[in-house]
Order: sequence, then structure tokens, then C-alpha cells
Amino acid sequence: MTKPGVQQNGQVGERLAPGAVIGVLGGGQLGRMMALDGTRMGYKFVTLDPQPDCPLGQISEQITAAYDNAEAAGQLAAKADVITYEFENVDAGVAALLEERSYVPQGSKLLYTTQHRLREKAAIEAAGAPVAPYREITSLESLQQAAVELGLPCVLKTATGGYDGKGQVVLREEEQLEEAYTRLASTGAELVLEKFIPFTSEISVIAARTPDGEVKSFPPAENIHVNNILHLSIVPARIPSEIQRRACQLAEQVTEGLNAAGLLAVEMFVAEDGSLYVNEVAPRPHNSGHYTMEACATSQFEQHIRAICNLPLGDTTLLSPVVMVNVLGQHLDEAISRSIRKDKAAISLGVIPKLHLYGKADSKHNRKMGHINLLCGDVEDALEWVKQTNIWRH
Repeated sequence: MTKPGVQQNGQVGERLAPGAVIGVLGGGQLGRMMALDGTRMGYKFVTLDPQPDCPLGQISEQITAAYDNAEAAGQLAAKADVITYEFENVDAGVAALLEERSYVPQGSKLLYTTQHRLREKAAIEAAGAPVAPYREITSLESLQQAAVELGLPCVLKTATGGYDGKGQVVLREEEQLEEAYTRLASTGAELVLEKFIPFTSEISVIAARTPDGEVKSFPPAENIHVNNILHLSIVPARIPSEIQRRACQLAEQVTEGLNAAGLLAVEMFVAEDGSLYVNEVAPRPHNSGHYTMEACATSQFEQHIRAICNLPLGDTTLLSPVVMVNVLGQHLDEAISRSIRKDKAAISLGVIPKLHLYGKADSKHNRKMGHINLLCGDVEDALEWVKQTNIWRH
């Protein structure tokens, strides 16, 4: 017997029609934007998040509890017809528990894999995709040996818990090894050393897969980081069309190889010779996919809902060139101020800014508070708007 809103489609998975309740582990901005699209589609939402009045909780039912709270997880399972997660640092054990009590098409295995860089890299390689050469690091001596084998520069990273550049150090000289090892080993996390790939650009592709095996990808985004935080996503990416095609093909290959359900964001380096290396993956909507909200026929958030509910995937056609720019805490006041008055720079450049704010209570330096999608005739016009507004000078 299926739950209300669930239809058997006679194939591999269950089809959840509008009216079903989607449970979300995590109540941040990704869950909020997922619910905004999903509510329009007719779905209902409930989230489990430890922060009262979290971004998703402002527009849905919220269970306020720690992610590893088994009782709260049971409440979520009882309320939801399908459960997804909006970030990968959710407790994999809780996800496994939810699998026993509810329908979790993404499963706990992919979560377990992507929470750990060594497991993730092995899985990407098993899917037939290239990654930067790497070594597991268990001691200072193993780091010294790995640095000789891979050659400097290299990047030493914690195997778990790193995001926005946290938990990693670029090593360019042998004298840096001991200090870097001492600092990262003190976190208690396992460590991995990756060879530094000289790259011409960083790109990402958001792919989606249904439980029935349909796979589609969005156009690649060219990503520019400042202080290890994503600053801009530029679409179309300023790389040859052949590399764009191969990037989409590679992302879909990894998505199928990992047997993913829902979205998989695949981040890649484009090497100087045009080779592609997968850097990491994220089994959820992704910051670099926000451009899809206005610029594509289907947003990444609608696509994720379609995928986990086993509906036919939406059209991923790019309707307009676009640049997504993140709004951090130090940019928020100026971004809001500019949005409520006539924007002469946008008019002169033919750019249409679309501001999205996440409903976070505290505006902190370098905290992601929102983003702006800049629809344009040419991405260079949107980049000129970013420069002229001067909001991102700090």
C-alpha cells in the first residue's frame, strides 16, 4: 500500500503526485528555495532543523531538533511521504534510520560517500571519471612522502567537514608541510593530499536523475571564487562548446555511476590542455545552480523535486545568458538599497537584476545572505554591472 499522494508507476520507483508531503533534513536557504518551487507545484513541506525559525521553517512546518535526534527523525518520517536533504553534513546514521521508516530515494549510501573526500574520490574514480592524483595522509611522514610522489604544489585537506575553503591548505614549499599537518591533524579529521591541477577555469554541472534512471544536466557554470567563497557563476561558461559538452557528459556519467537520485552538483577543473578533472560532488541543489531560477526553463529546485518524486525531468534549456553573484553579509545593505531604487547601470547595460534573499536573521561577514541573478544579452554586460555597482568591493 502506498501513502497518500504516492502512485505506483509500474517501473522502479514510486511516483509522488502533487499533494504529497516532502520532508527536508536541513532548513537552510536551499530547502527554502526548494519549497518555494515545490509549493507552486502543489507539494507540502516539513523540515527538521535545530535552528528555530530557520529559512525553510519560515514557510513550512518545522521540527526543531538536532539532526541526530532519533525521536525527531521519527516524527519527520511519520509526517513525510518522501524525505530529501539540503546539505550533506546531515548525520548519515539518521538518514539510514529514515530509510527504514520512510521513502528516501537518495538513500544514505550516497550521503555517506560524499561526506568523506577519500570515499568520494574512490566512488568518482569507480564511475570512470578522472580526479586529481591524491594520497591518504596518516602522519607527517606520510605527508612528506606523498609530497615527493605527487610533487608540489599540493593541497592538504580534511577528509570531512570542509566547505567554502575551510579545512584546507595549499602547500607550495616543503617548509610548510609540518605546520599544515599539525594544524589540520588537530581537528581530528582524516586527511588527504591532492596534487594541485593548473587550471584555466573552474566549472560545475548540475545533473539530475530519477529513481527510474532518467538523467538530464544543466548547462555548465563558470565559477569564480573570492576568499574560497563562490562569488560569481557565469553561464554560458566562457569555455569552448566542446568542453561544455564533455562536462555535461561527464557529470551525467558520474550521476549514473553513483546511482544518484535527485540532483548531483559536479564541480570540475578545466586544465590547460582542456582535460577535465572532477574536484568534488554534492548530492543536493548547489550555489552554482542558482542561475537556473530565472535563466532556465526549469530551475534546479523544481528539477530536484521532480527527480525525488520520480516525475519526468524538466527541460534544462538556457533561456538567457546570466551571471549569478552571491550577496554576503557585508554586501546585504547595499544590495537591498540598490534593489529599491531605479537602477541606471542596469538600464544602460541591458541587465535585469533579480534579487533573492534567504530570510536569515543574522547578517554576518562572509555569510551567504542571498544572491542576484543578472539576466543579460551578454555575460560581459552583467560582469560590468557587478563592477559598476561596486557592492562587492569588500
